[in-house]
Amino acid sequence: MVSLRALAPSLTRITVAAAVGAALHIGQGDSDLIDAKAVEFSRAVLAQTDVEGEVISCEGPKDNAPAFMHREKVGTGKGPKVEFVVDPVDGTTAASKGRKDAISAIACAPANCFQVLPDDGYYFKVATDYHSIGKISLDMSTEEIVRTVARQKALPLENFTVIMLERDRHAEILQSLRKLGVRIILIPDGDIAAAVATCIPDSGVDLLIGAGAGPEATIAATAVKCLGGTMLVKVWKDKKDDPKLIERLKAENVDVDKTYNENELAKGNELVFSASGVTKGELLDGVRFVSNGAIVNSLCVRLPSGTMEKSETILRFKGHPVYKHFMTYNQQV
Repeated sequence: MVSLRALAPSLTRITVAAAVGAALHIGQGDSDLIDAKAVEFSRAVLAQTDVEGEVISCEGPKDNAPAFMHREKVGTGKGPKVEFVVDPVDGTTAASKGRKDAISAIACAPANCFQVLPDDGYYFKVATDYHSIGKISLDMSTEEIVRTVARQKALPLENFTVIMLERDRHAEILQSLRKLGVRIILIPDGDIAAAVATCIPDSGVDLLIGAGAGPEATIAATAVKCLGGTMLVKVWKDKKDDPKLIERLKAENVDVDKTYNENELAKGNELVFSASGVTKGELLDGVRFVSNGAIVNSLCVRLPSGTMEKSETILRFKGHPVYKHFMTYNQQV
């Protein structure tokens, strides 16, 4: 089996590049520009990465946003054969409005390890740490899930924190949570970082719940598995959905009635997840531009070791093989 340990720093360089590209346009109100620059910068770094790679899934098509092409070939072709699931910016809208919690994220594994969930429709997700592995299911009500996780963590409900996307589709879930009296963090975007936070000790976040996009589910499940937690995902079925959605998902080999867990979304014991902060958030600080460069904070976790590394990258744009031709942007910042 191919060891991906040596590849981890290269993955961080990819998310760093995406974060810098996106951060150049924070607050300008143009989500497509942020996505386009994140893809452009990360594609440039991937082109120099010694892998025989393929992007099997990328967030973006559902919203007609700039993205990697389906099954896009990446890398120099000289290294291990691997697959990527990419979200150039998780929290594009937040970044376009200058808000917090936008990150760039990527998951990597040997071929045929990822369950692809198409960027089409939404998927119901629950994530938490190791205490609740095998203890929860998506057949439970919101109240049952919360009470079970709180009990496993030996936390009273008033000291229990749930994080979720602030969306109209979550109105019933939100009502149930408020009746329980738990603390609730509503985020505008970015459920990858939210899922990861549930598995980091002392993060102050105990449970992610709610519906979000497909590629983010696989990326988050990779991180959650590396951190020893659990994540459950299934197709979100809503009366407002396109009536042809279910058939499209079936055509993409998605079991629309199945609950996928972290081991099914990210198979095997050779996995790497990397993320870099675009804007300041609970998980990572945002990009800071300095004279002739930028400072970027990243997180990388991997199996089989379960190692989690946090890093600060100090970039110097002048003379850099990827960034030097973007110097005009830096001068304007």
